[in-house]
Amino acid sequence: MSKFELKLPKMGESVAEATITSWLKEVGDTIELDEPIVEIATDKVDSEVPSEVEGVMIERFFEIDDVVKVGETIAIIEIDTKESTNLNTEKTSVKKDLPISKEEVIEKVPSIEKIKTETQKTEEAIVNVNSPTGKFYSPLVKNIAKTEGISMDELEFVVGTGKDHRVTKSDILSYLENRKDKPVKPTTKSQISQAPVVINGGDEVIEMTRMGKLVAKHMVDSIQTSAHVQSFVEVDVTNIVRWRNKIKDEFFKRESEKITFTPIFMEAIAKTLRDFPMMNISVDGDKIIKHKDINLGMAAALADGNLIVPVIKKADQLNLVGMTKAVNDLGNRARIGKLKPDDIQGGTYTVTNVGTFGSITGTPIINQPQVGILALGSIRKIAAVIETPDGDFIGIRHKMIISHSYDHRVVNGALGSMFAKRVSDYLEAWDVNADF
Repeated sequence: MSKFELKLPKMGESVAEATITSWLKEVGDTIELDEPIVEIATDKVDSEVPSEVEGVMIERFFEIDDVVKVGETIAIIEIDTKESTNLNTEKTSVKKDLPISKEEVIEKVPSIEKIKTETQKTEEAIVNVNSPTGKFYSPLVKNIAKTEGISMDELEFVVGTGKDHRVTKSDILSYLENRKDKPVKPTTKSQISQAPVVINGGDEVIEMTRMGKLVAKHMVDSIQTSAHVQSFVEVDVTNIVRWRNKIKDEFFKRESEKITFTPIFMEAIAKTLRDFPMMNISVDGDKIIKHKDINLGMAAALADGNLIVPVIKKADQLNLVGMTKAVNDLGNRARIGKLKPDDIQGGTYTVTNVGTFGSITGTPIINQPQVGILALGSIRKIAAVIETPDGDFIGIRHKMIISHSYDHRVVNGALGSMFAKRVSDYLEAWDVNADF
């Protein structure tokens, strides 16, 4: 039979693996060209893997929640079934009366390595993969736990993000990273249990989405990893508001893009990161990674209300028009669920616009492994003191508050505050007569 190996395709230069979240086809199903076969997930982005051929799925090699590396074969599709059958029949009729050579006999005998591999797979398949409490653990997870000296009792307290709260390879590797090779005495269930939730007759119980679980875990991990500190700066953006109101129609006419305040802010933040390169870093154990590129993460809303952080690569190299197009493109594709896995990889600093939802300011949680995140508050008209050579007076100004959260393990208060102030300086110095 003619067989085609369906492999996990490359999804971006920084994406090395994905998790199987759902099989859309079963063994024996007919497959059409470009028909989705399986759903996969990389961090926060869900994707489908389409078939490159027509045929029938005859074998698949991974189950839901398994982690697959790019380039690995995930299924076998039988193609040209009729022609392949005829061809094989012809070959059989020609060879059936011929003597079998020694070489052919050797070819038909499985190798010792293959026998060992198949035996190991069989043994793993019958291993008791359930904990004393009935919680499921895959052989891969149990093998990692055994290698790293994690007892079953300790394994019970690893938070699972897989289907039905199963512990995935990523979950246990993340746990090991935070464990820092030191055995952890497991916490008792009474110590980690929350206050009992009383459910009344009319209450609705809603299962968290996969992304909701991932976000929750990511936020808790960040709080446990970084020492969060915030600095706040009030910014007068009156010139920016006037400038945008003046040019927005002409901008749309010339560029076919709507200009919001976000790309203006992002441009100022990219410049500030260039001024303060020690904010464009990550922490790796006891080492600091100073990034060459400035890749700005931009928190964007998904259709289901969750947030995702697509990344504008080499943001400091974009002018305002380029920044506007990048912001609009990523924001639009986030809303319709068309982001690619590589779109959310490689961020070195993150910006979140809480003002979009009416918040005056906020204290955002750092997006690991970065060391800083800036929250943009809502723009408000307020009465303010205006200083002039002829004296001070009260006037109506457009102002906003920016909040800078930073990792106090590696960023001191002086750097964190100066960074926020420099962003403010760039914004307040905006030329109301500037071209675009």
